[in-house]
Parts: sequence; C-alpha cells; structure tokens
Amino acid sequence: MKKFRKVLDGLTTSSPGGTLGSPSCGSAAGTPTSAPTPKEIDIQETLLSENFQLCKTVRHGFPYQPTALAFDPVQKILAIGSRSGGVRILGRPGVDCYCQHESGAAVLQLQFLINEGALVTACADDTLHLWNLRQRRPAVLHSLKFNRERITFCHLPFQSKWLYVGTERGNTHIVNIESFILSGYVIMWNKAIELSTKTHPGPVVHLSDSPKDEGKLLIGFEGGTIVQWDLRVKKTDFRIYYDEAIHSVSWHHEGKQFMCSHSDGSLTLWNLRNTSKPFQVTFPHGKIQKDGRKESCKPILKVEYKTLRSSEPFVIFSGGLSYDKAGRRPTLTIMHGKAITVLEMDYPIVEFMVLCETPYINEVQEPYAVVVLLEKDLIVVDLTQSNFPVFENPYPMDVHESPVTCTAYFADCPPDIIPILYSIGAKHKKTGYSQKEWPITGGTWTLGSHTYPEIIITGHADGSVKFWDASAITLQMLYKLKTSKVFEKPKPVEGRAAELVEEDPFAVQMVSWCPQSRIFCVVGISSHIILYRFSKNDANTQIVSLEVRLQCEPEDVITPSENENNPCFTEPGSHSPQHHHQYPVSPGSRTPESAKDSVPCLKVRERVVRVPPGYQSDLVIQLLWVDGEPPQQITSLDVNSAYGLLAFGNCNGLAVVDYLQKTLLLCMSTLDLYGATDPYQRLTRSPRRNRQSTSGLTELTDNQQSVDMERSKSPTSVKGPGRKLSLPTDLKTDLDHVNGHCTSPISQSCSAGKPRIPMGPEGPRLSRRGAGRPPFRKAQSAACMEISLPVSHTEVGHASRRAMLQQFHGVTMYSHDEHHTTTSYCWSERESRENSFSRSRSSSVSSIDRDTKEAITTLQFGESYGRKSDVLPTPCLWVGTSLGVVLLIPMSIPTDQEERMEEPVTIGPSGAVQMLKGSVLRFGFMDYMGTVIQSPYEVWRDLNAPEDPDRPRRRKLVNFSPSSSQDACGEGHLAVVCSERQAKVFLMPSQSCLYVHNITESSFVLRADVVSVCNSVCLACFCANGHVMTLSLPSLRPLMDVNYLPLTDMRIARTFCFTNGGQALYLSSPTEIQRITYSQEMCDNLQEMLGELFTPIETPEAQNRGFLKGFFGGNSQTFDREELFGEAAAGKASRSLAQHIPGQAGMEGMKVAASGVVGDLARARIALDERGQRLGELEDRTALMMTSAETFSKHAHELMLKCKDKKWYQF
Repeated sequence: MKKFRKVLDGLTTSSPGGTLGSPSCGSAAGTPTSAPTPKEIDIQETLLSENFQLCKTVRHGFPYQPTALAFDPVQKILAIGSRSGGVRILGRPGVDCYCQHESGAAVLQLQFLINEGALVTACADDTLHLWNLRQRRPAVLHSLKFNRERITFCHLPFQSKWLYVGTERGNTHIVNIESFILSGYVIMWNKAIELSTKTHPGPVVHLSDSPKDEGKLLIGFEGGTIVQWDLRVKKTDFRIYYDEAIHSVSWHHEGKQFMCSHSDGSLTLWNLRNTSKPFQVTFPHGKIQKDGRKESCKPILKVEYKTLRSSEPFVIFSGGLSYDKAGRRPTLTIMHGKAITVLEMDYPIVEFMVLCETPYINEVQEPYAVVVLLEKDLIVVDLTQSNFPVFENPYPMDVHESPVTCTAYFADCPPDIIPILYSIGAKHKKTGYSQKEWPITGGTWTLGSHTYPEIIITGHADGSVKFWDASAITLQMLYKLKTSKVFEKPKPVEGRAAELVEEDPFAVQMVSWCPQSRIFCVVGISSHIILYRFSKNDANTQIVSLEVRLQCEPEDVITPSENENNPCFTEPGSHSPQHHHQYPVSPGSRTPESAKDSVPCLKVRERVVRVPPGYQSDLVIQLLWVDGEPPQQITSLDVNSAYGLLAFGNCNGLAVVDYLQKTLLLCMSTLDLYGATDPYQRLTRSPRRNRQSTSGLTELTDNQQSVDMERSKSPTSVKGPGRKLSLPTDLKTDLDHVNGHCTSPISQSCSAGKPRIPMGPEGPRLSRRGAGRPPFRKAQSAACMEISLPVSHTEVGHASRRAMLQQFHGVTMYSHDEHHTTTSYCWSERESRENSFSRSRSSSVSSIDRDTKEAITTLQFGESYGRKSDVLPTPCLWVGTSLGVVLLIPMSIPTDQEERMEEPVTIGPSGAVQMLKGSVLRFGFMDYMGTVIQSPYEVWRDLNAPEDPDRPRRRKLVNFSPSSSQDACGEGHLAVVCSERQAKVFLMPSQSCLYVHNITESSFVLRADVVSVCNSVCLACFCANGHVMTLSLPSLRPLMDVNYLPLTDMRIARTFCFTNGGQALYLSSPTEIQRITYSQEMCDNLQEMLGELFTPIETPEAQNRGFLKGFFGGNSQTFDREELFGEAAAGKASRSLAQHIPGQAGMEGMKVAASGVVGDLARARIALDERGQRLGELEDRTALMMTSAETFSKHAHELMLKCKDKKWYQF
C-alpha cells in the first residue's frame, strides 16, 4: 500500500492556461504538476500491479463462418468448427467453451473420441490435432502435420484408437490416436482400384467401416468409385463404378446395404449381394418433364440413412432441388416411408447430423433429432413428432439477427432489474417449439460464488435494441426493443429515387442507460434520439416529438464580398421547441434536396398508439435538414434522470433538452460556448481559399502546402452537407466493398457550406442524397467494419492507422499538443489503394480556420463547481471536444417538484476551459477519499401505475454530492479527464491540475473509463495499437500494460467497452461477443465459473444380438486393429510423410503475460528458491532415513548375536 500526499500551500491558484504543460513521457506515475492545492489531500491507493491480469473469459454468439460439426452421443456435447480455426463446444446451458488453433487454419472436420473426453480436429493446413476435453479449458495434446498430402476426410470408429485419414491423392493413412504417429499400413489408391481404370478416382470423400464386419473399410472416391477394402488380407472385396460424382455415403445398420448421394441430385441404394448396378435410383425432387426427361437437380451434398424398430427408416438429405426456380431457399428433406417433408432454411446449410440413441453403428439407430448447422444459425429438428418442430435454442445464437452496431456493458446492476426485464420479454417469445427438452445436455455447470447481476445491451442496424442477462459468464436474452415502431414506415419508391433510399435508416448509433431510474436513450443514425421510460403497465400514448435546428447556416462562396461571419447556429428565438403539425417529407420522396428545410429525416407517428409493458417512448428528438443539407450525426449523449435533462452534441455544436417539460434549453455552436475564453485564434476564411476548397472540414491557415492539403484531406473529412467522404471517386468503391459493403455507422464528419464538387457528368449524382439519407448504405454493422490497416510502427504507419480509426469518432479530430500543432493526413492515389496514409505536419500553425468544426465528443452531468469561486457544488455539464478542450457549464435547476415542471432551467457557460492532447473521451469524479462520485439519479417510478390517493407519486432523488461523504476533508472533489493521448486529474473548484500522464505517444486511446476493481478505482484504457492499460487514481500510476489485441478492423474499436469488476467486451466477429477480464481475482476464479465439458459416464453396452442372428450374419470374427496397424506388423511410416508435434496440454488456464520480463525473472527466481528449499528438505529427510536405517541395522545385529547360540526350545 502506498500513500500519495500532496501538501501545497501559500501559493495562489494557477490559471487554466497553466494546465497546458505536460510532463515528459515515461514516468512511473502521473507527474504531479506545480499547480497548488489549498488543502491536504490524503488518498490511500490500494491497487497494485499484482491485482491485474488479462485473459479471455467466455465467447457468446454464433460461431462466425462455421465449417464443421460433430456430436458425442454418449457425452451429449456438440462441437462446431469455423473458418478462422476456432472450435466451439456446447453442452447444457452454461457449458460453452471456445478453443482456437494457433495456426488460424480453417477446421475441415471434427471427430469425437466418443465418451473419452477428447476431440480430433482436421484443419486446412493438413494438420490433425488431438484436444483434451477433460479440463475446463481444453488444450492440444498432440498434432500431426502432413507434408506431402492434403487431408480430405477422416473417420474414427467407435471404441477404436486408430483414425482413418483420406487424402486428396486418394490414399488412406492410419493414425494411432494415443501416440499420434502414423502407422506403416497405407491403402494406396492404385491398389484400391483396378489397373484397367484409366483415370484417377479423385480425392477420398468417404471412409467408414462396415457395420457387419469391422475389418472391412468402405472407401468412397469423388469421381464415383466405391471400394470395400479388406483390412486383413489387404485387397478389395468389390469395386463400384458410377457415372456421377459421390458426395456422401451412409450404411444401413445391418451392413447389407448403403446409400450414396450424387452430384446430379440422385440417391442410389446399393446391395452387397449385387454391386454391378444400384439396387435403387431415386431423384427425390426431380420431376418428369413433358418430353419424358427428368429435371436437372442440384447436388445432394449429404445423406443419412437411419433405421427405427417401430417404423420405416429415415432418409434425410440436404440439397437436391431442381434448378427450375431461381432464388429458392436451402432445404433439408426428411423422407419417412412415403412421406416427404421439405424444411426450408433461412441460410445455406453447412452441415447436418442425425442424433441417435446408440453409438453402435450395427444396432437399430432410433434417430430422435437432426442438428442443422447453417451459415448464420444452429437449429435442432425434433424427429419424434410428425410435424418436425424445432427445439427452442437455449444458446444466444441470434446476437447477429440484425448486424450489431453498438454495445454497452453494465456490471453490478440493481438485482431487481433482470427479473423485471425477463418477465416483460417472456410475454413476446415465439411459440410453436417442440415440447421436449433441448437434446444437447452434456457437461456440468454450477452458479459460481463470484457472481453479480450483469447486463449487456446491443444496438442493431434494423433499429432494434436487445438486453442480455450476462451474469455468471452466461448470456440470455431478456428483452427486445424495436425503435422503428416510433416512426412511420418509409414509402416504397421506384426508379432512380429508390437508389437514394437508405436501407437501414433506424440503425442504432449509441445507447445510454441508467439502471437505477430505468431511463433509456437511443441515438439513431438518422440524427434522432428516442428517450424511453420503463413501465410495467400498458398505456395509450401519443409520441411527443421535438425538432432541433443544430446546423451551420449556408454560406455563399462565389464572391469575396459576401458575409463570411455567419453564426453557426440560428437566432435564439428559433430555438424554442416547435411541434410541427405538417408532415415531414418521407425519406426517398422526390422532393428536390434544395427545397428541404426544417424537415427531419424520419416521420414520427402522430396517432395515439397502444404500447405494451416495457420501455415506452417518452420523447423523440430529431435534427432538421437546413437548406438542403442533412443534419450531422450525433457524436455524444448524456442523460440525467435527477435533473430531467438530456444533452447531445455533434460537430456543429451542443444542445440541451429538458425532457420533463419537453423544451429545448440550449442550442449553440461549440465556438459560442467558449465566449471570450476561446483557446484558439480562429481566422476568417479568405474568398480565394473558398474557391479552392473541396469542403474539407479543416483547412490550415499557415500551411505552405495548402493546395495539396485541399486535395488530400483526412479520410474522415467530408464533402459538403451530403456528408460524402472526401475520397477520390474510384476509392469510394474500394472502401464500400470492404467486408460486404459495410462502413462505419458514424464514419462521417460535419461540414460547413454547400458541396463544392466539380460538376462533371457524375457531379450532381455524387453531391446529392435522398431525403433523410444518412451517410451509410448497407448493413452498418459494427460487426462488418473490417478495414485493412497497416501494422507498421513507424510514424507513417501510425498516421495511417489513426486516419482510418478517426471514423470511430465520427468527426475529424485534430489533437492539440503542447506546441499547438495541428496534424493533417494526406491520401495520395497510390497510397489509397494500399489503405495507408502519409502525414504532413504544418511547420507553424497558430490558428484554426473560422469554419473549423469542433465536435462534441463526450458529455457528463454531475454535481460540480462551475466556477472557481463557487463554495457549494451545483448541477453542471462537463463538455469535451475533439480539440482536447474541456468546458464546464453550470445550471440552475428548481428543486421543488411543482416548480421543476413549471419553472425553466437556466444554463450559462462559465467560460472554464481546460486543455488536453487529443480528443476528450471520458470524465470521472472522485471525492477526497478516493471514492467515485456517481451522477445523481431519480429512483424509478411507474408513471402508468394506478394512482393511489394516500401515497401520491413524487420524485425521489438520490444525490451523490461531493460534500456528502467528506465532512472532514472539506468541500471540493477531483475530476478525472482522459483524452486520446493524455489523462489529467483536476482539483475542483480551483481547477488546478494535480496529476498528468501521457498515456501514449505512438498510438491513441479508443476507449477509456473510470472503473471499480478490487474495492478500488482505476482508469482503464484501450489503445489503437491493441494495448489494454490501467492507471491508478488519482496518481495516474501505470498498473498494467498488455499488448492484447492488435486492432485490425473498426468493429473492435466501435464495440469495445469497459465495465466495473475488471471486465470488458468487444465484438470479436460479426456474430460473436468476446468477454475478457483484467482482474487477477477473476482470473483466479475463472476455473470455478467455467463449466465441465466431460462427465464420467458408463458406455452403454452393446445389445445382445442373439445366437441365430450372430451365427448367420453377425460379427462372427473378432478384429484386432493393433495386430494389423501396429509397428510390429505394419512397420514405421515414412518420416517425411507427416511430422509429429507435441502439444501443450496440462497448461490449463493459460494467461497473458502482463508483467513482462521482470515479472518472469522474478517468478523464475522464486521457483528456483522454492526448488532449492525442497531439495534441502529432501536432503534432510534422506539423512534422517539413513540414520534410522543404521540404527535399525545395529539393533538387528545385536539381536542376532543374542539369539545365535540359543536352542529352539529356549525361545
């Protein structure tokens, strides 16, 4: 434990400008500044580096790009492989494990060692891996790398330790599972087929042992050849040649018949008594045309032939539909006797597997379900009911139902909020599921002791918001909210206007939630905000709409004589809320853009609607079009239930709304918030510059390369009000095609003036948008924002990374450093194709253009001191901007409930200004005891509940004033401010800077938050270079710095978020949420929280086949594979054929090294000391044993001498 004491007296308070100085980087802790404090601050910091450890906890969602499927019928666990080398193992709810191959190669096939607690994976890099599932975190036991042949198919017989491996060359190799060494026994393709065959049979696509005789191996080649190989005598029993390519083979359990699926959509049934021709050929979906020919059909990719005791067998297959109808959905066909059922799927089928009661292939199979792995979903069909219903999936496989655009994570929520949300959400669940229990019930999982209520919120491209219960490292959906119901549906349009209609106008950009008051705010991509209140009762309500004009006035740039000093906001008189009764123009209408003025992007429903219990819309705020310019996207939001206020900002300015009175209190440009305390000298634009401008956001005045700068703007600057990226036209197409036409939801910035684009043939089209058309076309998923970023650590590489990642902030952000330099990024035509940028630095930049837009990047309500002379804290709004400026706005709010609903709230910017390097990201407040000061809130009350005359509903406020918890310490509090580059701790009300720490020089911070860990608080940061860092508070001493996740796409930047308890999450793929912890305590308890994959279960006994059946047609011969495949009989395989790689099993719970080389050396030294101590103890015990042995020998000798001469009768 370390005390930080700061006693500074006898000095006067420094000016705000004194906080601009920054210490040299690389200090062990935040550097104390020379700013004085009027009193003694005594904060005991309890957090140490030993309290932090970074590791992954659990992954939720659907496996991205699945490739393979396997099921253990005894353990009843399911495994899914993916294209990125991941393996998800699922059991009963709560049993969910994620493994990752280090190579990252796609998983081709999975094979369980049934009831053995092991899994074999075959990957696209021609490597076999054996995973140990008997530990909570599976690890690789062995790997076998094939060097000369490519793996195409694997088969592991039940209760066998020999794995058959088919290759692309048509050969079949055999691997010992225990030692993971190749056997010398090889089935060469040229020995398996007749010598008269002129062509190569193709890769091996099927391997299976005969149910009738384990010594017979059925080999299927892609070209249409099927061979049954006798393993004992090393020759073929029969060969089948068929004209059509084979995709799969399935045995009848008696071993007398098997069925094949082919590329022409046919199924062939073969009888072993006569293999010269198929016993039966069927085209299940091929109709006979008028000319007598059958329709051509798609390939049947897989078929399963399963028998039942009580009825006819099941034949289940995927594909095989005719080509006659285009756009038909993928299907799974179930043939049961004469009945044919076709199940249409929403996504293409990757793999399916029939679940049977017995693991023995020579018994009646008794199928009871079909697991169908789709490209974006996992479903299980109940085969025991005639209508084949689907089981209700207990796993959170629908995170990506609509692309995820934002996330929020709340730990340690009020305990009553989860049951309430679940009870509301349960009323809207789908019906029609199978009444039986989910059949995948393997593993064990218990609720750990270190659990607390956690909620994850995801916003989606279709405007929906989902609340998830994330307690105890599980994920279960609680409640779904559709924000699109607030608006009218856009009218369908045709022709060219249809191209301008936004596909996802309701996409959620950010959310703000207060769990205590249950106030919920959603920011949409169409520059709208919806405020929701929670109610347990349904209600008839009319949605109240408030329209805000937060847009720069248009300025004409043709002649130099025109006025250049137009304000960036309208007159105060126009700021009053206007409840427009005229219908706004719907998106996609044919109204000319030049005629659009005071029109929102979307149309709010005006009629009274019946809203169900749950979250009910209370207020809709929309930004308006101004003279054909669409409103800029909202970049920051904060709402406070105790104050009844909502603040939001964008690159044009700041607006504050009183949502209790439904009025607009403040609407000002960022420039006007400063008043006379603007830290920048901003000059008016020259007319000449206006003509040369391409409407880039930031033109520098003192730059000799002005022409080049205008031509090569930052990629996040925008052309004109249409918010087009200022990129060359041919490059926009390239960026649009990144990962499925997806770009960042808030990747655009603001602009001033009209578009100034050269009018060529494509000019009008490029400079126009449809009504209400937000600045992104396609699925705007945070999950889809994959952008190829350079990984160079040079200055140019960093500039490239930063330029692309500025899309994350939604505005062009210029970092203000200690020299007041402004950085610009140039994108040349050649570099654009490489997704890289070069940085050009202005040599002497001392001012910023008048029309430079300074975006509001973060907002925070709280009790603070708006002025240095304040004695008592008052409600304040902290404002952070993209230029690193912190503004403090005090407010006067009536305290009485009746007055609050009638009297206006007064707001007046105080002129208090602080400066940091880089855009301001986060605020936090602490008292003089080091405790976080929470924002005040209103206790939730149901406004729709029936009135009680005896107990009138009144507002109950909970206020965390800085003075309430520190009587002995006097008045004041600490303010923590974190920007992209820097963190500072200020003393309020003097506004002195106590500590400052340069977080990074080579990168910049993407996410930062003040979080609680181990009963204390720290500042957690995630940087663009992938580092996760924690800093102590208030001293800003570095506690942890781990290079965890190199940032390769915008999806991670948009969705990464911290929460209390040392946890964080991000979207690891478009369909999966990865949760991590940076708390040592949680890492230690993680093993207890994870589920067990393997449970000891006795293998079911094989059925007694009876004397006659076994005598005439059963397994009369025993088959010893060890005798055939062992080294003694088959010899050793060629060393050059495959390479054995030992695994790292046993290292359960591998963790990320957080403390570097010094920590490793310290641990090694401690281990050596402990080993020496144990050796010393062993030496002492050895000496003691030797002494005891000598004593025993001495006594034995004496006894022998004593008894040597005695007779037998003397004893």
